[in-house]
Amino acid sequence: MPATLDEMVSKGTGKLTRKAPSMKTNYDAAKTDMKTSYGELPFGPNVKSDYNKGIDGATYRAPDPTKWGRNWRRKISR
Repeated sequence: MPATLDEMVSKGTGKLTRKAPSMKTNYDAAKTDMKTSYGELPFGPNVKSDYNKGIDGATYRAPDPTKWGRNWRRKISR
């Protein structure tokens, strides 16, 4: 028997809740790669410098599982 919409929302929300702590760690670990990859693009030094400053100054915000569940339900119900 297929899962109900409530069961699917609950499963996705739970998975996001469990995954959220490692998402910040993975984002922080990827900052060096983001700057390196962007540095290989044909932009000038000012643009690259501004990008690097933006990456360094960025604040990671964990997703809200409740909001995710509400939005997912709305999208899937169309």
